[in-house]
Amino acid sequence: MTRRAFSREFKQEAVELITKRGVSTAQASRDLGIHATVLRRWVRASEADGSAAFPGHGKLTPEQEELRKLRREVSKLKAERDILKKAAAYFAKDQL
Repeated sequence: MTRRAFSREFKQEAVELITKRGVSTAQASRDLGIHATVLRRWVRASEADGSAAFPGHGKLTPEQEELRKLRREVSKLKAERDILKKAAAYFAKDQL
């Protein structure tokens, strides 16, 4: 069984069908051939993120992008700190 992928537009239309047109989640899931749980998850994502919901493959929300950048910076700073610790230990050993 393969996993189906849905476009951002399809997800937005499905959410709009439920939220704006008043169609029940169960009816929309039968009409679209999607499990009701998936539709409920899409509605929650749309309510939480608004227009930034459903970014797609490889596209991150601004918060996720900032988090990725900060994690990269933290790992770089840790590496620099470790190098400085080793250098300090090396020079301290020569002093004795």
